[in-house]
Amino acid sequence: MNRQFGSAPLFHFAFAVDDLEAARTFYRDGLGCREGRCSAQWIDFDFGGHQIVAHLVPTTPKTAAPLTGRNVVDGHDVPVPHFGLILEPLAFHTLADRLRAMGIVFVIEPYCRFAGEAGEQWTMFVNDPSGNTLEFKAFADRRAVFAQKLSLP
Repeated sequence: MNRQFGSAPLFHFAFAVDDLEAARTFYRDGLGCREGRCSAQWIDFDFGGHQIVAHLVPTTPKTAAPLTGRNVVDGHDVPVPHFGLILEPLAFHTLADRLRAMGIVFVIEPYCRFAGEAGEQWTMFVNDPSGNTLEFKAFADRRAVFAQKLSLP
């Protein structure tokens, strides 16, 4: 979807957690997301200007497991599914330092992916307390986000 309605649309993502207070601590206190509306079953968070919603889903046997897996990207086993944000480089490194200081274990440590190629980016992966995987990225030039071939002036 392009910006056909004048301004960029806001992203909304709802995801399951098995402990709402642990999610609150991770997203609000750990990642610095502003908390919005909430109830005993869910919490809205401001995720870089986008709305994500942690929904409490008690652990019960499920009839169908969600599709999950891993893909090798730039030599790393990338968990699927995952979601995240594209940050400015300084914000990316500040967040990485903050997560390290909190003792958060990285699924994939912060590193520069595709160095010297189209789409060069810093990336890191972490899990929230319910096992949802998040990826944070940073590009030196935002024009490279969708680049197939790097052709910047």
